[in-house]
Amino acid sequence: MLSLKLGKAPRRTSSLPPPQPPRSAGATLAAACPFSAHPMRALARAASSLLRRAAGSAPTTGSPHHPSPGVGPCLAKNLPGFFFNGYSTLLAPPSEVLIPPELLSSRTVWTPDRELGQYEDLVARVTNFHNEDKGFMVLDGDVFDVPIRKDIVHRVVRWQLAKRQQGTHSTKTISEVSGTGRKPYKQKGTGRARHGTLRGPQFRGGATMHGPKPRSHAIKLQKKVRRLGLKIALSARTAEGKLLVFEDLEVPSHKTKNIVQYIRQMDDTKKVLLVDGGDIDKKLKLATQNLHYVNVLPSIGLNVYSILQHDTLVMSRAAINRIVERMHTPINR
Repeated sequence: MLSLKLGKAPRRTSSLPPPQPPRSAGATLAAACPFSAHPMRALARAASSLLRRAAGSAPTTGSPHHPSPGVGPCLAKNLPGFFFNGYSTLLAPPSEVLIPPELLSSRTVWTPDRELGQYEDLVARVTNFHNEDKGFMVLDGDVFDVPIRKDIVHRVVRWQLAKRQQGTHSTKTISEVSGTGRKPYKQKGTGRARHGTLRGPQFRGGATMHGPKPRSHAIKLQKKVRRLGLKIALSARTAEGKLLVFEDLEVPSHKTKNIVQYIRQMDDTKKVLLVDGGDIDKKLKLATQNLHYVNVLPSIGLNVYSILQHDTLVMSRAAINRIVERMHTPINR
């Protein structure tokens, strides 16, 4: 048996509980949900109830962006709509109650309007160089909204760069070097190293051993992979908002200053690729040939590497129609 010695309990002079020190907002929220399996959800519910109770006594003067002195300097953000992966997204309207910034994370959350790569048809606004409305155009989802795959783009770029190499490098072997075939001196008796020709690789002006010869650097890549790479490049520019659809690419004159003015009107544009459906207009070709950041291609010449080299892609209606027709044409086996 264990003997327990109990001390005398202190006497209370009053039946009221002893006064407690004032709690902060964080302590109140922590006490509200000490054993919650989802602390962020419980924190959100406790913060919402706390702020709703405080909303009745909060002064009405001031604005959401500039609170009045009675509200306090710690209220700087709107009430979040929901919590996601441990941090909040600020989606509430400005009429909601403000929340202290220490309850929010400083990490910015980007919630896209829709999930990319779902093969959904897109509606694009059609304009021109003067930014005039020319209606709308439907972009096929199987061409302009495919899933982004960097490995496919890498394979297509490697194939494209390898195929465009000329491969005309050439060196001369010992039979191609100009010079006599006579033995320079006798085999023995001179004390020097024995040689049978002066066209060897160890002599100045001699042959090159195992040097490059003209050959093709091209590698094989399936046609369906090449086609998929072009679709991915177009989808990436569309997802970034860097695909502009023009009614046509006609310019009033061949002056370069007109093109420079048009490019300056585009937001966040450093290098532009103009793609037309058929042959390039002569005025447009003359106006852009002196600008290193503007290039023009017909639709038949559109490729993955050129799209990646330019941050903005401008295509005409005719170019988009021809690209879609090309992508829908069955592959010849």
